[in-house]
Amino acid sequence: MYKRDNQIKLDDFVFLYGKLDPDNEWVKLAGLIPWEIVEERYAAGFVNNGHPAHSARIALGSLIIKQKLKCSDDWVVRHVSENPYLQYFLGMKEYSNTCPFGTSTMVAFRKRFSDADIAEILELTIPKPELPEDDDPPNGGTLLMDASCCPSDVAFPQDINLLNEAREKLEETIDEICEADKLGKPRTYRKEARKEYLKLARSKKRTGKQTKAAIRKQLNYIKRDIGYIVRFVQEGVRLTPKQMELLNILTTVYEQQRAMFDNDNHSIPNRIVSISQPWVRPIVRGKAKAKTEFGAKLHISLVDGYARMERLSFEAFNEADDFYRVVEGYRRRYGRYPERILADRIYRNRKTLAFCKEKGIRLTGPALGRPPKDASITREAKRQEYVDICDRNAVEGVFGTGKTAYGLGCIAARLEDTTRCVIGVALLVMNLQKRLRSLCRRFWSRWFFTGISDFRLCA
Repeated sequence: MYKRDNQIKLDDFVFLYGKLDPDNEWVKLAGLIPWEIVEERYAAGFVNNGHPAHSARIALGSLIIKQKLKCSDDWVVRHVSENPYLQYFLGMKEYSNTCPFGTSTMVAFRKRFSDADIAEILELTIPKPELPEDDDPPNGGTLLMDASCCPSDVAFPQDINLLNEAREKLEETIDEICEADKLGKPRTYRKEARKEYLKLARSKKRTGKQTKAAIRKQLNYIKRDIGYIVRFVQEGVRLTPKQMELLNILTTVYEQQRAMFDNDNHSIPNRIVSISQPWVRPIVRGKAKAKTEFGAKLHISLVDGYARMERLSFEAFNEADDFYRVVEGYRRRYGRYPERILADRIYRNRKTLAFCKEKGIRLTGPALGRPPKDASITREAKRQEYVDICDRNAVEGVFGTGKTAYGLGCIAARLEDTTRCVIGVALLVMNLQKRLRSLCRRFWSRWFFTGISDFRLCA
């Protein structure tokens, strides 16, 4: 059950040790979030029965605190119990030395905000533009778009380590079945399998022949263990839903690893790289630090420094497929097409170039075909291309800031929906910080010029 909560104002907060500073960052940040609309989206996911849930302001506010402070769920609870400004930010009526929620509740908060909810809240944090009055206005503004990978906190998927983990989980499942149904344990050769794994894992230098021999042995152990579980099921043993889900994952891992072993390659569609997070896929980025990353692929658009989440998927995709949808979304929001689009080379193909030429949009990069005979035109085109490339660094800076300062460099969430929520909230916090800096710059510039005017009048 969800009970709607009236939003608190700064003067309504009861603090026994003085008054809160209205210029505090958390107080100003609370004023930038449309809590009423957030509550409408949040309340739609509840039915009118059961124990009353925490308010939308507490749910979303706690996630924002976590991303902004880059701390764990446990430290969020500790910070809230000690800081009155964080308690006001969460909409609490008065100061308390206890937090209204526990560490485990943070997981439930992340589950309650879908991609659509985060996208709508993200849109509300971006200042509304002034729409042109003309029916056919000229192009205006700059649209940036790019994609990157948000790596999940998983170990590098070496085949031998993945197979060893799969074998150990199968052995645990066999033990659970035999203990629950009072059955005799079959021979799994787990000690020999462990020795074979450690023999390779502890070796400083591995040859291809040694690695392949170790993988073959682990595959045979896994095949035997899966056969034991299948025999138990045929004899009438009922597996729990958790055991069934795990068995399906481990069977898929075995089939993929067997296919790669037989074909002598390391690539297969929908490859599972983590047993605890089977939805994670390898994303080939070709970067100097890591050619392949493992996590969700995020596609964003950037206008005036504010980011929008255009697509988020754990499957690899071509971001150029979203080009037309992103451009039409810009036209719907701003009432016109952009004057220029700053994007990577992957967006440049004959269809997108023809589309931009038809709509009068300048896309980053040189035009196709032979260069013009006039050398001055070529120099001007190269100069403009250099300016566009420099301006496109803004979207790279957003990804860099998100990965270093807002947790996008290593997603520690363990579930698929919570991972999506963490990425969306990180973009939300970045937009709020951008808007907060804009307000501060506007205030200080107004104060500076007003001070100069007063000084001249006094002089």
